[in-house]
Amino acid sequence: MQIPVTGEIRLGQFLKLAGVVDQGSDVKRLLAEGAVQVNSEVETRRGRRLDPGDVITVSDQQFTVS
Repeated sequence: MQIPVTGEIRLGQFLKLAGVVDQGSDVKRLLAEGAVQVNSEVETRRGRRLDPGDVITVSDQQFTVS
């Protein structure tokens, strides 16, 4: 699923925008569990800056920043 983004966005914001989580504490939990990958690499930083074309995977869901 492609998620259109205007301007700079951080991973935590993106996960909320994509509807993966409802609040920031949920993002922290997913990251601590190693359940989030950015471009096929496990990511633990909620503040990671995302660029167009980045692929975010959470469990069996995959999102592309566009």
